Amino acid sequence: MRNVCCFFLLFLVIPVVSGIDKYPRNFNADVLHYDFSIALNDSTNRIVGKTLIKVKILNIADSISFDLKNRNSEGKGMEVTGVSMNSKETKWRHVNDRLTIYFRDAVNRNDTLELVINYNGIPVDGLIISKNKFGNRVFFADNWPDRAHNYLPCTDHPYDKASVDFIITAPDVYKVVANGNMIEESDLTGNMKITHWRESVPLATKVMAFGAARFAVQLSGTPENVPVWSWVYPENRSAGFSDYSVAVKPLIYYSSIIGKFPYPKLANVQSKTIYGGLENAGTIFYSESSVTGSGTAEGLIAHEIAHQWFGDCVTEADWHHVWLSEGFATYLTSMYFESTQGSGRLKSDMKSTRARVLKYYEKNSKPVIDTTIVNLMDLLSVNSYQKGAWVLHMLRHEVGDKNFLIGLQLYYKRFYNSNALTNDFMSVMEEVSGRNLEQFFKQWIYQGGQPELRIWHEPGKKKGTVEVIIEQKQEHLFIFNLELLIKDSSSEKTISIPVKEKITKTVISSENDLVIIPDPNVNLLFRFILI
Repeated sequence: MRNVCCFFLLFLVIPVVSGIDKYPRNFNADVLHYDFSIALNDSTNRIVGKTLIKVKILNIADSISFDLKNRNSEGKGMEVTGVSMNSKETKWRHVNDRLTIYFRDAVNRNDTLELVINYNGIPVDGLIISKNKFGNRVFFADNWPDRAHNYLPCTDHPYDKASVDFIITAPDVYKVVANGNMIEESDLTGNMKITHWRESVPLATKVMAFGAARFAVQLSGTPENVPVWSWVYPENRSAGFSDYSVAVKPLIYYSSIIGKFPYPKLANVQSKTIYGGLENAGTIFYSESSVTGSGTAEGLIAHEIAHQWFGDCVTEADWHHVWLSEGFATYLTSMYFESTQGSGRLKSDMKSTRARVLKYYEKNSKPVIDTTIVNLMDLLSVNSYQKGAWVLHMLRHEVGDKNFLIGLQLYYKRFYNSNALTNDFMSVMEEVSGRNLEQFFKQWIYQGGQPELRIWHEPGKKKGTVEVIIEQKQEHLFIFNLELLIKDSSSEKTISIPVKEKITKTVISSENDLVIIPDPNVNLLFRFILI
């Protein structure tokens, strides 16, 4: 390897690529692995942490920075007490929620460093230390979207994925669950216990997680050779095991249409997450209220399990492309119910979803990919979920069922355990369908709104004919096919009309006293008025 002639090289910051969010990406290094050792206690909310980070050097630099919350005026946050590089103490600086570590020795491209950070503090957020609905103390990681750095030194952005170990020391009344497989659970002196989980698959920090609570645990099944576990509060053990056991069904379905489940196990965990569900890789956290004993959580469970393929394994490289996670999980849930209940359920889902999109548009006309969003929580919108689902539904209709499924499989395979942007998905779908989809993605993803149509008919110039007129009322014209169910006194038929102009006219053979039903098969996101 080539020696570095000068140690104090400037830390290069490459300008943000156009269309990418403004997170300060580190193009000089790649995080390969995290070891998060965390000590919990029942006396205070203070944690004691030791993090080992393995980093591969991509470009020569003199430092590397990670996200870690500073201590605030209320005494919450993290305080770093020491940093070492390759077992030697090194200089560091922790300000403005960034921990910069200065390399003690010269480094070469492709070198692998081991950085160890010792710290402690009371988490501001990210690690929820509270009481559950039964009054028992619990600890739950809640990292999405970029809340991991409230208690973990890390690259708190989905672009840099790494394998992870959680080594949790806690009072022995707690069971600990985390990503991956458990490799140790040992009693310690002083009524303490150490639990070690290891996930060898690279993850984004948003889906790394551990939980510590009093748990009842049951194996729900091993579909596709994947152990599926239920971790619930013992007080609602029977109801929780019953509600969560349904998880084996969507796992089987998604495995059959997309590809092999990407993680060594699936744990469905009753928790204190602030969300209805949080798709931590192989270790999904659900709101504690999801356990009712009435079996009503199937849709939520199907949604979070779908994320294991899209969002967790294939991860958006940029926050503004989060529809690649949420839109996919939303639509795959509807496809799951289509597989169990038939096409009528899919139509019903898409009708109600369309109504939500149209209502949301009345107060927010932004596109699905809205780069003006700064607060990442604002990405959890109808645009990302329901409109994203509608884009997939229309794409399925555009390229056909067979090509759509082949495209999902190829997209999953090509970006397995990696990152993707919308153009990557579009390219895959173009490849499998042989279609140019630039206009489709432009109008549905990068442009706000949907067709706003006026539809009416008039007597044709020839006897026995009717002229159907379709007018686009919105500012930007869309290109799409509109299906119309035409009914008259003697017959009914469905026709498909290509629409690309402001006014589209079509002559059909029919009697004048006909009934027109737009989009009878629920394949288009639009609003219409029949005149």
